[in-house]
Amino acid sequence: MVHFVGAGPGAPDLITLRGAALLERADQVIYAGSLVNPALLERCRPDCRVRNSAHMTLEQVIAAIEEAEAENKMTVRLHTGDPSLYGAIREQMAELDARKIPYDVTPGVSSFCAAAASLNAEYTLPGLSQTLILTRMAGRTPVPERESIELLARHGASMALFLSAGMLDELQEELLKGAYTEDTPAAIVYKASWPEEKTLRCTLGTLAETARSEGISKTALVLVGDFLSADFARSCLYAPGFTTGYRKGTDAT
Repeated sequence: MVHFVGAGPGAPDLITLRGAALLERADQVIYAGSLVNPALLERCRPDCRVRNSAHMTLEQVIAAIEEAEAENKMTVRLHTGDPSLYGAIREQMAELDARKIPYDVTPGVSSFCAAAASLNAEYTLPGLSQTLILTRMAGRTPVPERESIELLARHGASMALFLSAGMLDELQEELLKGAYTEDTPAAIVYKASWPEEKTLRCTLGTLAETARSEGISKTALVLVGDFLSADFARSCLYAPGFTTGYRKGTDAT
C-alpha cells in the first residue's frame, strides 16, 4: 500500500495526526528533498527505508515502490504542503494504477495557509475580496495561456503565487497589467512556518526590490491583494442585526 501524505508547510507539528501516524508506521518513506523539513523524518522507525526523491526520477520512485510492494511493505510518499498543489502526484497515481498498486491520499496544510497565518491575514474579506487565486509564473514549466498572470490579475482578487520567487521582476510587471496598482499591498513569506521564516510586507510596486534587499529568490510565497490592507468591512455573520439559523438578529421581523 502507498500513502501520499502532505507534510504541511514546514513546521513538524503542522503535519496532520493521520499523516504523522502513517510516518510512524511506514516501512519506506520517499520524501520530497529540501522541501520537506527533515525533522519530520524523526518520526520514522529506525529500520524505515528513507529515500530522497530530489535525486530520483519518476521511474526510480515507482521502482522503489514496486520493490517495497513485492516485500509486502508500506510506503509513505511524503510531499510538501498539500500534495494536490504542485505535488506532481497525478503522474505517480497513473503509474500505480497501471500496476494495480493501491494508494490513498492524506491532505496537508498548504504553505498558502501558513503564510496567511504568519501575516495574521484573511484572504476573503467582505467588500475587498471573496476569491483567492492560487497560481504560479510560467518558467521552465509552462502554464496554459488562459491562465497567464496578466489575465488572472484582471480580477483584482486575492492571489497567492507559488514557485515564482526567482522571477519577481517579471511577476511584478505582469501583475501590474491587471487590476492591481503600484500601491496594492503585497507580501513575501519565505519558508512559512520553518524556524528561518521571514515575512516581508511591501507594495506591488516594491515587490522585486524588497526580495532583492533580503536575498530571497526561492522557497517563498508571494501574496498580493487588498486583503493585506488595514481597511475592511465587518462581516454580516456576527453582526447584531443579522439573522441566521442559530440566532435572531435585530433585523428580524
